[in-house]
Amino acid sequence: MERVLGIGGHFMRATDPAALSTWYRDCLGLDADEHGLWQQEAGPTVFAAFPADTEYFGSRTQQTMLNFRVRDLDAMLAQLRAKDADVDGETQEMDGVGRFGWVTDPEGNRIELWQPA
Repeated sequence: MERVLGIGGHFMRATDPAALSTWYRDCLGLDADEHGLWQQEAGPTVFAAFPADTEYFGSRTQQTMLNFRVRDLDAMLAQLRAKDADVDGETQEMDGVGRFGWVTDPEGNRIELWQPA
């Protein structure tokens, strides 16, 4: 059986694509080139389906949620707060999995930040 090798991209609609790309670069350090190519570090990726009525993604209109691995969740959340980003006040820890926090980008997309265990 042929299998996929990994996630090749994540695409989203935006009312102001340039501003949203700048936010991801300035707030999260995602330094994609002019074509959107970003060389990420190797590590685990979770692919999971959630029930249609989940509240985990925030808004019911959001059909998917992007999750970024981070080295230091507390430092990332502090960095985002310093840039006046919309950071959720709570974090979550799952034994053996890691710690999680959330931020909402300027277009209203809830993003999960994961510091693996």
